[in-house]
Amino acid sequence: MSRSPPDGMSLDVEPPDPPELEEIDPNQYEDAEIVGDTDYRRTELEQLLREGAWEDAFEEWAASSDLEESEWQIVLDLGLIREYDFFWDDFADRVGYHAPGIPEDWKHRDLHPELDSWGTVSGINAGLTELGQIVCEVLKTEYIDWEAEYDAPDDLPDFE
Repeated sequence: MSRSPPDGMSLDVEPPDPPELEEIDPNQYEDAEIVGDTDYRRTELEQLLREGAWEDAFEEWAASSDLEESEWQIVLDLGLIREYDFFWDDFADRVGYHAPGIPEDWKHRDLHPELDSWGTVSGINAGLTELGQIVCEVLKTEYIDWEAEYDAPDDLPDFE
């Protein structure tokens, strides 16, 4: 599943520890809406992350990341990795996620001395979103062996 990085694009850093997943209702996130079962299987997902899914996904992401080491250091300094959330969405038969990010008011909050432009902030936020997506893909395709338990009603229209 690994993709080759384009020339000159990669981030050569050690994978950080995977995030610890907390019991949060994903519907609280602006970018998520979960329907049906509320068993988000965070315990199982956290175990899979520790067993190698996080490191596999991180290495795949880093191989093609646009982030520079100085930008990655900002991510580590701000503790953004621990703010990731991954959860099972049984209705959609997928791993959902919430990526951390630097807030829009970063200038007023003086979050980090190396944060000096919207370009840096957007690059970091985009990189963290891409990492979250790759983690979900790696979990689903290479680690998860369970099936969704959601059964669609028999009376759904057939669109064939």
